[in-house]
Amino acid sequence: MWRITGGLFLGWSLGANHSANIFGTAVASGLVRFSQAVWLTAAYVVLGAAAEGTKCMATYSKLAALHADAAFALTVATAVTMTGLTRAGVPASTSQALVGAIIGWSLLDTTADFSQLFKIVVCWVLTPVAAVVSSTVLHRGLERLVVKRIRSFSARNRFFLVGVLLTGCYAAYGLGANSVANVTGVYVNAGLLREDMGALLGGLSIAAGILTYSRRVMLTVGKGIVPLDPFSAMVVVFAEAATLHLFTQLRVPVSSSQAVVGAVLGVGVAKDLKTINARTVLKIAFGWVLTPVGAGALALGAHALMNALGL
Repeated sequence: MWRITGGLFLGWSLGANHSANIFGTAVASGLVRFSQAVWLTAAYVVLGAAAEGTKCMATYSKLAALHADAAFALTVATAVTMTGLTRAGVPASTSQALVGAIIGWSLLDTTADFSQLFKIVVCWVLTPVAAVVSSTVLHRGLERLVVKRIRSFSARNRFFLVGVLLTGCYAAYGLGANSVANVTGVYVNAGLLREDMGALLGGLSIAAGILTYSRRVMLTVGKGIVPLDPFSAMVVVFAEAATLHLFTQLRVPVSSSQAVVGAVLGVGVAKDLKTINARTVLKIAFGWVLTPVGAGALALGAHALMNALGL
């Protein structure tokens, strides 16, 4: 059972990196305190993981058949990649890192079914696109139908605060439901954990990362791409949450980082393209490319070393 520590490490790094995708925009806009954000996120991540986290577990088992040692090596390679990008303040995709690690590992054997990879990659592409579209439509529609009709400044602030808190909790729930498969799915595949226990342990490890190491990436996402007012922060979080929940029902783990970046870009489109910080977008896009490559290289190296040692 010690091999499960690799998954717990991965869950911790996922929480540290991905909690920014929930309340990062609200914290950066000053609408929600950092401490309030991390505790709400942690609680609803665990709830989402326990309630719907098993839905995406089967996806990785279809991609490759893994034994216990492989599961440990893959989660450690993924976690190291995620931790490095978190230290650099770059939001990264755990699903991309894990799939990259599985592919890297599988280059030295024949266990991978790459026909499953196409579905996963298509969903990766559609994730930011869906978030951009939903965010743009929501921003323009709600601004016209709701925000401009609220005359009172205090009433408007209350509306934004309640909206951000509700959508943030929904997004945290979606993160737990969709992303916990990245943390413990390979252990379920390897027969080390039952699905329900894997979902619960994965959710708790994600919560630990949220509570201990999430501040730096949260500020990168919240301030770096487009300056966000409270209304825009609410729209971003809801668009991200809806995107994650959609792909959870399709049983495909996707990137919450791609969803939130797409949602922030959608706000930029709705407001003014000139407000988009192209340098930050390029930095994040580079992280998306580096993530699967780095994790794949680490997993390939680990597999080669284990073969050389006869493990």
